Amino acid sequence: MTQGRKRLRLTIICPVYNEEKTVPLFFSRALPVIQQLLANYHVELLFLNNASRDGTYSEICKLRAQYDFVYVITLSSNVGYQRSLECGLRNAEGDIIAFIDVDCEDPPEMLLDFVSYYEKGFDIVYGARVDRAEARPIKMMRKAFYHVVRLLADDDIILYMAEFSLMTSEVRDAIVNEQNSFPFIRASISRVGFNRIGLPYKRERRIAGETNYNLLGMTIFAIAGILSSTTLPLRLPIYVFPMWLLLTGVLGVIQILSGNPWLMLLNVLSGCTFLGLTASFTALYVARSYKNGLGRPNYVMNRRHTHAQPPVVTP
Repeated sequence: MTQGRKRLRLTIICPVYNEEKTVPLFFSRALPVIQQLLANYHVELLFLNNASRDGTYSEICKLRAQYDFVYVITLSSNVGYQRSLECGLRNAEGDIIAFIDVDCEDPPEMLLDFVSYYEKGFDIVYGARVDRAEARPIKMMRKAFYHVVRLLADDDIILYMAEFSLMTSEVRDAIVNEQNSFPFIRASISRVGFNRIGLPYKRERRIAGETNYNLLGMTIFAIAGILSSTTLPLRLPIYVFPMWLLLTGVLGVIQILSGNPWLMLLNVLSGCTFLGLTASFTALYVARSYKNGLGRPNYVMNRRHTHAQPPVVTP
């Protein structure tokens, strides 16, 4: 697709961390897709190397030696998945930007569908994970997470959406305009609005290597996602306060009339629980506000192992 005489630039962002085995396998599947897209777009494949400790960087360099559309940004330390995605958004030079992981759980072939719907006028095209190849309890917990986040979120949240998506540079600019020490990209994509559509698909098992997510990691990710999407824990004590005050009064009256000392203990425990949760939630958000106020960068590039895209040249 072209706009006038300009050939649009499509940047495909691929975050990697210890994916030495999967990078060549992913590229073998992505190459036919890229070759089809090259008929109408200037396509660039940008790997985000999140300080991998194996041979991931070497595998990417092998691809760079053969294909001039392959680039890599290497981070100086492992800053996590979400912050590495932010790095990709801030440094991508494309008119259109797509996210895809290299484990092929999200099929590279769907990028053609993403571009097709972009050409129909959509600003955001994303994969809607309606099913995946994993145990039923894990799938149930994931679905519960999506619904809990949507229920609690201050802004709109798209169900079953992750980061596997395509967006215009206008959407990208709106997302990176945020200054957040704890980015949550899928929530940001939902929040900025624009014309969007989800394409349902079943997520497959990774093609090689080992996942970097375990149950503990998924739990931490879920908590971080909820905290990034809602201020309900800060407002909850205000909603609960009248009920807690009523409970305190009722227990106090009953204790005075009955003389039961256990009711006093119950009253003290309810008060400690209320005050403890209030202080804990407040501390979490104050800590996040403090880190945001410091203004520290969320990532630092390792320039020695970075081969970034050339900047856009304005005629």
